[in-house]
Formats: sequence, C-alpha cells, structure tokens
Amino acid sequence: MAEQFEEMGLAVVAMTYDPVEMLKFVEEDQGIEFTLLRDEDVTHVDALGIRNPDYEPGHRAYGIPYPGIFLVDTDGVIRAKFAEEDYRDRPDFDIVLEAAANL
Repeated sequence: MAEQFEEMGLAVVAMTYDPVEMLKFVEEDQGIEFTLLRDEDVTHVDALGIRNPDYEPGHRAYGIPYPGIFLVDTDGVIRAKFAEEDYRDRPDFDIVLEAAANL
C-alpha cells in the first residue's frame, strides 16, 4: 500500500512503542522501506487518545494503541483518522486511499 500513497505524493510512516531493536529487525526481515518511528513511553499514543485501556501496567501489551491510520497534512494537522478497537482488525485500505486522494 505504501507505493500507492507515494504515487499520490504522500509519505508513509509507522509508529509503534516497540523497542528500536525490534523496529530494526522488522525493517530488515520484512524489507520495509518506509519510516518506522518509536513512540517512547507511548507519549504520542496518549496524546492522540488511542491507547487500548484493556491492559494494566505490568502486562506485556500495556501501552498498546488501537490499530489505526492517520492522514496528516504538511502542517501536522490530522485530516482523517481510521481506527479499530480489535487488534485483529485493520481499517479498510480502499477507504483510506479514497480519503487520501481527496485531501
């Protein structure tokens, strides 16, 4: 999907709370070519209000966000937000691509 966004002139960036070592492994193992960011201390997850509250401190998934996609303009303004409550679900990429094309 990254190529389709890039063809529209949009950058693709992923953010996770996983350790840097994990990000490097995933990048190399999966051949990811877009930017991976680490949200240390889930600061941005909390600021965006997307932390999954199902996990208490001490649980290995504590701090995990709901899966989602944000479309952010060059001024840093969120123009669209797509999120799911269940980690097994992901936003429909056709709908996300349509919204991106209409920015």
